[in-house]
Amino acid sequence: MIERTKISGNEEERAILIGVCSRGMTFEQSKEYLDELAFLTETAGAKAVRSFIQKLDKPINSTYIGSGKIEEVKQALEEANANMVIVDDDLSPSQIRNLDKELEVKVLDRSSLILHIFSERAQTAQARTQVDLAQYQYLLPRLTGMWTHLSRQKGGIGLKGAGEKEIETDRRIIRERISHLRKQLVKIDRQEETRRKNRSNFARVALVGYTNVGKSTIMNVITKANVLAENKLFATLDTTVRKVSLSGIPFLLSDTVGFIRKLPHHLIESFKSTLAETQESDILIHVVDSSHPNFEDQIRNVNETLKELEITSQRVLTVFNKIDLLDEDSRAHVENSWMTKDHQPAVCISARNKENLDDFRQILTDLLVEVYQEKSHGSPHPFLQQYQYYQMTDDATE
Repeated sequence: MIERTKISGNEEERAILIGVCSRGMTFEQSKEYLDELAFLTETAGAKAVRSFIQKLDKPINSTYIGSGKIEEVKQALEEANANMVIVDDDLSPSQIRNLDKELEVKVLDRSSLILHIFSERAQTAQARTQVDLAQYQYLLPRLTGMWTHLSRQKGGIGLKGAGEKEIETDRRIIRERISHLRKQLVKIDRQEETRRKNRSNFARVALVGYTNVGKSTIMNVITKANVLAENKLFATLDTTVRKVSLSGIPFLLSDTVGFIRKLPHHLIESFKSTLAETQESDILIHVVDSSHPNFEDQIRNVNETLKELEITSQRVLTVFNKIDLLDEDSRAHVENSWMTKDHQPAVCISARNKENLDDFRQILTDLLVEVYQEKSHGSPHPFLQQYQYYQMTDDATE
């Protein structure tokens, strides 16, 4: 397993955040992106103490930001007693090396920060293997100046040939480990595929959405389970599957890792197998934080990520969560525009306050009935018979 890079330890980590407002972006967007980076930083266990945004057509190839801005960051590091710089983009090896030389503190880019958080959150063997694979794939092109002592982790006769440089040895070791991890994932994926086949008779429902929108809270409301739900990014990493019965109809509900802007590509590739449960779902519940000022951008980011992961479903239920945090005008905007925009089923709820949950359950029930009608190919499905009996007894009770 990869040796974890510490973000926080006994000494408090205090970070300066840096972003570039490039062509086609507004300053407000750049500020929002740095706010999200600050949330990521806090999730990793560090404290974001200052942030800088430089307006450039594109990041500078050698140092990401200009020399004048570097001097400002140097001064801020001293004034704020900060010991780390985090950049809201992926950095090239030369950019990391040059910034490290100029600033003389630890320099992280967005991908390395997200990978660290994932490594801390991974619980199952599958998730740990996927994170390790993504970390090694991230490190391989960035070895120079970053990974000069990896070879000490592995010994043995004949490891290092005559005249072979340490960096070349490191590359070979990482490639070997990437190959080994890929083989492990293939084995784990086969086991998971067998489990999914055993559950093929059930309708499958998957919760998807931007991170920290309330997916786990909604899962707890539906299943009455105790899935971790907290105000942190990537609180859920391993896919959780629960068998649920709604109005007498059983189905499988899965909660997945939340998506985020600029999720590292190698991480997406590694986690495709974790999201296989979502890929095979009959219904997607797209959860949206309606109280977020830019929830429209989050919807677009989720849809783009789903497309990249080749996750499609003919049935998508959009759930606008956290409506208890909206004023009347904002709520009217969601209900009158977004809920009818794509001609897909949609509902506004507050999972925390249990508002409009009956409407949500009814829409989901109607979609489940459609799924089982298709699965039965015109014949009476036993699960639908249970539903009809449930409806008759419910009517009799009323």
